[in-house]
Amino acid sequence: MSMSMSTSMFTVLPRPGSTPLDESFPALSAPSESCFTTTFGTLLPAATYLETPSGRAAYYSLPPRASNSPSERISRVLFVHGVQTPAIGLQPLANAVSSRFPHAHCVLFDLWGHGLTETPVAVHRAELFHELILALLNDLGWSSAHFIGYSFGGSTTATFAAAHPDRVSSMVLIAPAGLLRASDFTEQQQRYLKGGPGVEDAARDWIFEFLEGGRLVVPDAWRERVKRGEVVAEAVREWELREHKGHIPSVVAIFRDGGVLDQHAGFAKAAASGIPCLCVLGETDDICTVDDLHQVGMHNIDVISDVGHGVVRQRVSEVAHLIEKFWRD
Repeated sequence: MSMSMSTSMFTVLPRPGSTPLDESFPALSAPSESCFTTTFGTLLPAATYLETPSGRAAYYSLPPRASNSPSERISRVLFVHGVQTPAIGLQPLANAVSSRFPHAHCVLFDLWGHGLTETPVAVHRAELFHELILALLNDLGWSSAHFIGYSFGGSTTATFAAAHPDRVSSMVLIAPAGLLRASDFTEQQQRYLKGGPGVEDAARDWIFEFLEGGRLVVPDAWRERVKRGEVVAEAVREWELREHKGHIPSVVAIFRDGGVLDQHAGFAKAAASGIPCLCVLGETDDICTVDDLHQVGMHNIDVISDVGHGVVRQRVSEVAHLIEKFWRD
């Protein structure tokens, strides 16, 4: 699908160092839950909404399947999704983890600019996402949780653990973003990262094509797959482009400023914190490698063969098995 259809909705969000906006500037609204469920069904539980100073966020609660036991160490699990595909993209893994740990309360949520969560008209630093996580933990009454973060959610989890180690009981980083270096991009691509007049349309198109690995192609039979209970991530992403007023600017801002790039110091601090950590990679992933993780001090790594960055959805049972082994050990 061409990005040109969404140009009229595109807004450049504030950048680090820009003049602060009036704090009363309203967040960009998100679609309604009914708009989502009429398209993709009810794989997720009904949304609960969290009001924060930055905007309204949606989360989804999978309560324990069995009565909690004082001896059960894994009782609170928070899933942090990546860029573009919102919480529903982690629903298959959350369901698998919930079945393996029936005493656990599992929660997924939509990050800023995704799913049913608004887009704050604010600099999309990692701290903006940390504040959302803190607000969610406080709303749930959780002093801490076991975190499972995928891609950008892995980077967010690592930097959150570095900043708030007391709130993270353990962390599983699946194909984490954050260790790409801006300096490795071409001069033109670095201009896109910097932004400014005359480059924003081209920058937007390049960022989305980079994240997608090309143009977004929605499978022809996606509606039939959804009716069978599948998550078709490409269809969800196309829906966000069409229905979420703040999705495009939020994705661009996350890629530039939110923690997709150059988070080596945060990862190293998280690695040195003593928080138990497991990293799960796809063998052919070019976003994160074993060497990247070794360089920041993370060494508990499992690699799943014959799969790339999409490991979290393409190999759900294997990822869930590795998480179970990590937590049981």
